[in-house]
Amino acid sequence: MKLSEVKIVLKKLDTIGFQLPNGELVPKHFHVTEVGKITKRFIDCGGVVRNEEVVNFQLWNANDYDHRLHPEKLLNIIELSEKILNIEDLEIEVEYQGEIGNSQTIGKFGLDFDGKNFLLSSKQTNCLAQDQCGIPEEKQRVKLSDLNTESCCATDGNCC
Repeated sequence: MKLSEVKIVLKKLDTIGFQLPNGELVPKHFHVTEVGKITKRFIDCGGVVRNEEVVNFQLWNANDYDHRLHPEKLLNIIELSEKILNIEDLEIEVEYQGEIGNSQTIGKFGLDFDGKNFLLSSKQTNCLAQDQCGIPEEKQRVKLSDLNTESCCATDGNCC
């Protein structure tokens, strides 16, 4: 979801909700502690120099259970960030504290909207230079029962 789309949605909402990929909602007393622009310049494993830019929202929960971030407040924070940081209309990436195994860590998510809540969508790693890495193409799996064997075998049991 791009920043311009988030701004349009925020203008129509009375409350803000974020839903995790597992269906749980981020607690209503969350804060957006950062709105920023992240620029990543790197070389992939095929030797190609790449640039990626995203707008970053960082969500955080505190013990102030009476806190509620209203849509107009988040919209003001976004507009100030656009002005001060020269943020363009980029894709949104959301950081949120989560658990992996027994460890707490920051997870990175994409962002969608379902008409009611912002949806934190799972992100995955990928090789950007698969043609350079020698990663074999995944072979198509075929069920033997789906093969048409009538065309190669005679009814008298003599196969060609």
